[in-house]
Amino acid sequence: MRKALLSCVFAGVAVVGMSGFTQTARAAEMPCSTAKLIVPWGAGGGTHILFTLFEKSIQNLDVSPKLKVVTISGQGGNKGAKEAANAKPDGCTLFAIHQSAFTSYLNGRIDFHFDGFEPIALVTSTPDIVGASTKTTWNNFADMKKDVLANPGKYTVGATFGSTSQFYWQVLESKTGMKFKYVPYDGTAQRTKALLSGTIDLGGINVAANRKHIEGGSVKAFAIAADKRSPFLKDLPTLKELGVDMVYALDRGIVAPKGTPKAIIDHWAGIIKKATEDPELQKAIAAKGTDLTFVGPKAYAEWAKGAFAMHEEIAIATGAWKKK
Repeated sequence: MRKALLSCVFAGVAVVGMSGFTQTARAAEMPCSTAKLIVPWGAGGGTHILFTLFEKSIQNLDVSPKLKVVTISGQGGNKGAKEAANAKPDGCTLFAIHQSAFTSYLNGRIDFHFDGFEPIALVTSTPDIVGASTKTTWNNFADMKKDVLANPGKYTVGATFGSTSQFYWQVLESKTGMKFKYVPYDGTAQRTKALLSGTIDLGGINVAANRKHIEGGSVKAFAIAADKRSPFLKDLPTLKELGVDMVYALDRGIVAPKGTPKAIIDHWAGIIKKATEDPELQKAIAAKGTDLTFVGPKAYAEWAKGAFAMHEEIAIATGAWKKK
């Protein structure tokens, strides 16, 4: 399996310039003063938190339309995805997306992924963290690994089935030989509540959604799936430091329904790029342990093709799902 999947994509993707967007922005016409950005998970999750910050930044810009985040949760993110995919391609409905679109498709839960949308921009990347309940007896990753290896299938992991929150742990299984028992939850917020209450033993967490819980000691953090340590959690080792060659981050972007005119796509790309240049947004996103950048429509489409191919390859190699 290729390591490229489990690394941050931003270092290798070109940032698209603004010249084309500025020209077409004047020509784009949309029948709304405020567009909705569908986030297909509940409030309190990393995706909702990060795009709410984008909403605030865009509200403060001298642009039209404005943007309003709307949560449509259910079906592991697929309920919102279906509504967005079936919306009018008029620029008034956008969709917040990440690699769960690939995993849901490969798991047969939905019959489209990025190919059901028009890419606008890739904007953030948030590394995953191995999280554990404070009710567990482990003090570090080595303790956890030893116990899980000795008791395969005993310890529970909260995951949205068919999503990256399950895929992440399945890749960890393939890298270490550990075996977990999966418990279904619909979204980060529900999984976090279960982890905090001790209903589950383990779960994926991140700085964007869980920094206060990690720093407050209400959840244990054992390792981050990044190339380097987080500046906000300097004592938290990377999986690589612990001998597990694995890097994984949620790479979040914005797309539009298939068939949305290029002028509208470019108009929104221009607005989003302008938002990423906002110092206040840059500061707020960084505080969430997340990288902020701008990858425009063409480069984002190329990224999606490559990322899907690598997700498919690893899904087959790990035995997680059958090839569609």
